[in-house]
Amino acid sequence: MHAAPRAASAWPFDVPVLEPSLSAAPRGAAAHRLRQRAQFQAVLSRPALVHSAHFALHGIPTAPQLGPRGVALFPGSGTWLGVVVPKRWARRAVTRNMLKRQVYAVEREQPLPAGAWVVRLKQAFPTTEFPSATSTALRRAVRQELLQLLGPRLRQRLAVSAEGQQTDTP
Repeated sequence: MHAAPRAASAWPFDVPVLEPSLSAAPRGAAAHRLRQRAQFQAVLSRPALVHSAHFALHGIPTAPQLGPRGVALFPGSGTWLGVVVPKRWARRAVTRNMLKRQVYAVEREQPLPAGAWVVRLKQAFPTTEFPSATSTALRRAVRQELLQLLGPRLRQRLAVSAEGQQTDTP
């Protein structure tokens, strides 16, 4: 039996073109991603270093720490990054995935210092202001907030803590 050839689709394939700054950047020297529960627990056990309206940034130095099975939690050196986006604050999977992609894209543009970091969504974006799950307006708002969180706010906080450590030691 011979099958008939497949007909071409009549569906118009129009892909909306996003601004270059809103789409994911090409993969470069990205941070290692946190994948294990023990890694997330180790970072989230500390209070958040920096807050914004919707996000919190937790971080710890990647000193040699052993996990539950005696294996190093953060093997090697460098930056480790994880993202926590609870269903409570972002109901749709497409929104959660967009938020995670934005975090990783902003981190590639403004690399974090060495350590283990977790960006946590702590409050929902208002659906009255952003009715679409992945609208350009929502992407812009998320990106702007993340640029502030991972950029000037974090640098300022790290500078203040470094000054405090220098004045404490003789």
